[in-house]
Amino acid sequence: MSMISFAPDSGVYLLATPNTSYALRVDETGTPCHLAWGPRLTLAEAEALVVPEAPAASSFEGISPVREELPVDGGTRYGPPSLQVRFTDGSRAFEWQPTGRRVSDDKLELGFRDRNYPLDVTLHYRVHGDSDVIERWTVVRNAGDEPVTLLRTDSAAWALPPLRDYRLSHVTGQWCAESQLRREQLPYGETVLTSRRGITSHHANPWVMLDAGEATEEHGRVWSATLAWSGSWRITAQRTPDGRAGFTGGVGHDGTNVPLAPGEEFATPPFAGLCTDGGFGAASRAWHAYTIAHVLPHPDEVAPVLYNSWEATGFDVDEVSQKALAERAAELGVELYVVDDGWFGARRSDRAGLGDWTPSPDRFPNGLTPLVDSVHRLGMGFGLWVEPEMVNPDSDLYRQHPDWVLHFPDRPRSELRNQLVLNFARRDVADWAYDWLTRLVGDHGIDFLKWDMNRAFSEAGWPGQQDGADRLGPQYVRNLYGVIDRLRADHPALRIESCSGGGGRVDLGILSRTDQAWASDNTDAADRMGIQHGYGQVYPARTMGSWVTDVPNQLTGRTVPLRFRFHVAMAGALGIGGDLTHWSEEELREGAALVAEYKQVRHLVQHGRLDRLSPPAEDAVSVVQYTAADASETLLLAYRRTSRHGAAQVPVRLRGLAPGARYRDARTGAVHHASVLGEYGLHVELPRGDWSSAALHLVREPEA
Repeated sequence: MSMISFAPDSGVYLLATPNTSYALRVDETGTPCHLAWGPRLTLAEAEALVVPEAPAASSFEGISPVREELPVDGGTRYGPPSLQVRFTDGSRAFEWQPTGRRVSDDKLELGFRDRNYPLDVTLHYRVHGDSDVIERWTVVRNAGDEPVTLLRTDSAAWALPPLRDYRLSHVTGQWCAESQLRREQLPYGETVLTSRRGITSHHANPWVMLDAGEATEEHGRVWSATLAWSGSWRITAQRTPDGRAGFTGGVGHDGTNVPLAPGEEFATPPFAGLCTDGGFGAASRAWHAYTIAHVLPHPDEVAPVLYNSWEATGFDVDEVSQKALAERAAELGVELYVVDDGWFGARRSDRAGLGDWTPSPDRFPNGLTPLVDSVHRLGMGFGLWVEPEMVNPDSDLYRQHPDWVLHFPDRPRSELRNQLVLNFARRDVADWAYDWLTRLVGDHGIDFLKWDMNRAFSEAGWPGQQDGADRLGPQYVRNLYGVIDRLRADHPALRIESCSGGGGRVDLGILSRTDQAWASDNTDAADRMGIQHGYGQVYPARTMGSWVTDVPNQLTGRTVPLRFRFHVAMAGALGIGGDLTHWSEEELREGAALVAEYKQVRHLVQHGRLDRLSPPAEDAVSVVQYTAADASETLLLAYRRTSRHGAAQVPVRLRGLAPGARYRDARTGAVHHASVLGEYGLHVELPRGDWSSAALHLVREPEA
């Protein structure tokens, strides 16, 4: 059955998802206009929404900035343009003229051309039968003989219905403090969220949620969208004086242009949107399901328990010590062993060697093969840290190719972490990276790459290339994607983690070609609770790498029990990063037991339904719940930071259980009724004292 329908008499298009509708119309002027986004409608009901445009209240108002599907620059438009172009004669306006449409069961393409200039614009829509997410993107093509400059080319603009109030949800942060959730009233005017750093960034993430200010975790309608892009980006949310709200988003930040040569086209990344009832929890679960079903390369896989050597050895990496660590990791139950930075070239600190990707001969005299073979014999996969986009000035690569980095001829080359950014927009640089990566993986039987990127852009120039500085940003990301895609095509069994100094590159664009992401370099369990809470608003636990590391924590100096550290890390793709050579026998036994416990429930964490029963709090119990799709079992992870005598003990009401069923505690054998758990709640028993935690696995009893 087609999910897209069209009424030729009214010009109305209706996109149907399992629970929502999206309606638009090409009006009498040829302009694509928004009609509705919300609960299900029939085509006739959508047509009934077509009403004459109200006259402007004054000569200062102009066209409503949330009326068009892709607001353009020109005429009496005064809102933030999603599409802004400049022609060679200086004109910056665009006038819609329909040129055709293509309609299939799940895709809609609407073609337009400027009425006076040979510039083609195609609006793309795609729906899925198992998701309420609607994917939108735009393709702009220069059909003329003269160049055109795209001053702004957003993927899509989304409009909300008139509401009494509007609230904006998003995340902010910085290195080691990513994904800090903010919910605040949307102010009148324009609110800009952006990254100017050349990467997705630690400081913001390209998604937004809007509601009427009344939604809770369980109740209320929420509109949300996320941009699938791994470079600089901008989302502008606006609230107009007449009570409307909407947002537009796409590639690049303020001041960036995209030149289009004759015959050239620019395709934006998807800016996918979602409308849900059921509060923020339902919105998150819908994004999780969409990401697993339609974004991840291997959605059905279960992420292995990994060990990473960084906090144990730093740059002091050699064959002997890594073999010893690997033996201990295997005894703990680890399934993937990852050697971090320090294995190559003259890499003894972050000051040298980056870019010289051959095993250090004094540390690995016979290359990596003996270590890889040893790890494989222990029953683990072998992973390796790489940072292909970076170079130290003190390296053979830089001495040979100083022109390969981002730079302007007459400006200093700013170093961050003693490194410079290689210009992946250059085809020769991208090909160089692909060549050594595919040889490295193929020659050594490497199973996993931790792909890092440890600084932001600066001096983002491309000398010698026409319009180089303008072309650099989009081309860099596309070549990055191309290297990863070619690498995975060569090595189908290879799995990749996205990392950028922690959570600096987490988005649906990079997740469509990697398997998980490193959410933060901050492994402090207390801080991680807040980071993971924000991360999970859109991205599923299956993608979230989370480690158990040593105490006092290297970043915060905080000490919390091993059990608490494990339980926090078990809320994602579990990893271990402590120095196992210094773990006591008791810690090794407890760690092995907790790894085994995680393996029993990780299918629930990585593929189950997430319910945030109570958020992270300083003096209250925080609980997350993961439930199988068929409600056959559920897992509770509960945490308490501080213990206070006399504090109220509020039972936790579980969600998503099978009505009328009974559930057995897999550890104690106690049996609970689903109706009691859901309506009256469960008192989660935690050990006494601060930093206490528990994992409760409930399995549905067979029907009598």
